[in-house]
Amino acid sequence: MAAQERAFPDLVVIKSGEARESTPEPGLTRKVLAYNDKLFLVEHRMQKGWVGALHSHPHEQVAYVISGHLKVTCLGKTFDAWAGDSYVVRGGVEHGAAALEESLVVDIFTPCREDYIPLLAK
Repeated sequence: MAAQERAFPDLVVIKSGEARESTPEPGLTRKVLAYNDKLFLVEHRMQKGWVGALHSHPHEQVAYVISGHLKVTCLGKTFDAWAGDSYVVRGGVEHGAAALEESLVVDIFTPCREDYIPLLAK
């Protein structure tokens, strides 16, 4: 079965009160912001003590830490990411993070994280 094609408008505006939130796992809140077929903007709020599993996905990912402190593991290396820090992970590369403090992170993915969209209906 072929992937379903979605039509995206030329301009997408998501006001703060319109952003959809989900809790994909305990300790992690995801707020989906603006997106189209090529870009996907999301806010992740992690509670202190949250540990995300090592994972990979085909999407390129840029992360910007707004507040807090993360321990990030990628390519067998672990580094600290504090407020104001950013990093890029290529698609297909295994990575994961843990929140050493309550943390707020903005992630940008390309292409669109179609797998996150169905979670909005929950």
